Amino acid sequence: MRLDKFIGNNSELSRTQIHIAIKQGLVSVNGDIVSKTNLHIRDEDKIICNQQLIETRQPRYLMLHKPAGYVSANSDSEYPTALDLITLPFKKDLQIVGRLDVDTTGLLLLTDDGQWNHKVTSPKNNHTKSYLVTTAGPIPESAKQIFAEGILLKGETKATFPAELTILESHKARLCICEGKYHQVKRMFAALGNRVIELHRERIGAVHLDADLLPGKSRALTAGEIASFETYD
Repeated sequence: MRLDKFIGNNSELSRTQIHIAIKQGLVSVNGDIVSKTNLHIRDEDKIICNQQLIETRQPRYLMLHKPAGYVSANSDSEYPTALDLITLPFKKDLQIVGRLDVDTTGLLLLTDDGQWNHKVTSPKNNHTKSYLVTTAGPIPESAKQIFAEGILLKGETKATFPAELTILESHKARLCICEGKYHQVKRMFAALGNRVIELHRERIGAVHLDADLLPGKSRALTAGEIASFETYD
């Protein structure tokens, strides 16, 4: 790979800044000052630019506790975005893995590994998602069987996949689903004549939102959490 491209891919320097640094003798390869921007480098070469070691970036995998009022997008003209809560470099390269509505809280995953994103979100991989749901009206016991059999939502041609509903209180339940139709949880309860007033995602696959991770905070996923999406639920 060309020297200037390698530095550009692995630092926040612009192309112009990189060329100036090389011209000023601020870039070395294996201890030798270099002057050619198109110098071909190898994987094992040690690159120093502006007294900083430039290393190949590794994929990142994050868990974010999304608060209400933030959209699951890289940019938005009306609301702040989930990425506004991230302070890491190269955050513009992060992809949101499985979106949440602006008023929905809870577990949001982010990565710059597109293949991993696909493994998590692809319907064929059957990674279940668990939500805590608070409704305006009481939740009848009959809802458990209705959800387990699947519901034909308004505007859809196929019923939802079987879902597991656990009623916790008269107006509160835990719902586990394995697909992600548009506003699916809200539409499922609306089909029963009820309205979701609070929605919180607590789990995707085997990854649970940390109980001590405050709203707006994030952390890196563990190796085990990352690898858990290699298998089906």
